[in-house]
Amino acid sequence: MITADDLDTAVTCVVDALRPAADQDWSVLAGSLDWTCRTTAEHIAQAHLHWATQLAVAAPTQYVRWSASAQELAPPAGVLDFLEAAGRILALVVRSTPPTVRAFHPWGIGDPEGFTAMACTESLIHGHDLTVTLAAPLTPPADLCTRLLARAFPHEPHPTDDPWLNLRWLTGRTQIPNTPTPPTWRWRPTPLTEPWNRTPQPAPMPFTPVGKHT
Repeated sequence: MITADDLDTAVTCVVDALRPAADQDWSVLAGSLDWTCRTTAEHIAQAHLHWATQLAVAAPTQYVRWSASAQELAPPAGVLDFLEAAGRILALVVRSTPPTVRAFHPWGIGDPEGFTAMACTESLIHGHDLTVTLAAPLTPPADLCTRLLARAFPHEPHPTDDPWLNLRWLTGRTQIPNTPTPPTWRWRPTPLTEPWNRTPQPAPMPFTPVGKHT
């Protein structure tokens, strides 16, 4: 089970790791992405807010069409505030949303737990992209990573006993010796008890691309 408390934990883990790096240059690329650290942090926040909106209105067929960003002149500390606030907003929405609610995501119709699992993964994986570049330690709780793999990636391999390593490996952030990284990956928003088409054709897409990794 993935809960709003888990999302609070993931967001806190990332924000606490990055606060000491707020005086660094966030215009450099984040990890292996072609986004800057600032853009990556904004992307985490934008994903959280979009998913909060999806659940709030139970959007059935597409993303609600709006956008948000940190103020243009906001320093890295301000962008972190934006990231944290967006995560807390999504957690509040999840807490107030009945488990029977379903909403659109390009990779499957999700329930509140599915969106929460995606948001935790989004926070931790892109948080890793940021902390690798900014030399900040990020060590999320192993139990949370284990449950994220079980909820969002039950269909993917979990090759080691280290769930955080598995999560980074699966999403192309690290290598495991003698274990080729999957060429593609996809998380599951849809409840495990409901049918899920992993590769619908044609593949539904959001109204705007959200980057090569998510």
